[in-house]
Amino acid sequence: MKNIAKFSAIGAALAVVAGLGFTWFASTRHAGEDIFAQCRSSVVAGGAGAIGGPFTLTDENGKTVTDKDVITEPSLLYFGYTYCPDVCPLDNARNAEAVTLLEDHGYSITPVFISIDPARDTPELLRQFTDLMHPKMIGLTGTPEQVKKVSQEYRTYFKVQDPNDPYTLIDHSTQSYLVFPKIGFVEYFNRDAKPEDMADRIGCFIDAWNEAGADSAS
Repeated sequence: MKNIAKFSAIGAALAVVAGLGFTWFASTRHAGEDIFAQCRSSVVAGGAGAIGGPFTLTDENGKTVTDKDVITEPSLLYFGYTYCPDVCPLDNARNAEAVTLLEDHGYSITPVFISIDPARDTPELLRQFTDLMHPKMIGLTGTPEQVKKVSQEYRTYFKVQDPNDPYTLIDHSTQSYLVFPKIGFVEYFNRDAKPEDMADRIGCFIDAWNEAGADSAS
């Protein structure tokens, strides 16, 4: 059964990557209008209109927030859950390290952790998790419907292995998403991305954003 679940998760992850690749292909038709063209690689998904969108969730302090409340500067979004035994802590620690490297070079970026486990991830648990990762990290949860909607907006995948098991694991995609105020999604990073490489690439996006007047592409 574990092998079946594993292959199912791998297949779903490949589907996510395939979808992102298609988005990149479509967006390159307008590369001449892309202020971030020099920052993208050949496998990067562009096209803010195809990935991401508005959301309403609950933050780690129990307050209802929207995407406009959360994404007030360049932000790095990750979808996971606090009970995750290894992947989520490692990925978020990597993201936090990239954010710290950027801060050392004068860039400001907010790491965001969106829970796909609303049944167990209370705002209090999210706050404990994010406080361990980075002082700026924001934790978000919501109703099952709200979480499903934002997951669909970002084309992410997750599946609870056993809804009746209080200790169940959740299969999920592991991309991290770079988003900007008004512009929205601009880039994604896979699990194998190193914090130093992420910092360099994110810095390129922020520089291009600033040179274009920060919100000229809204």
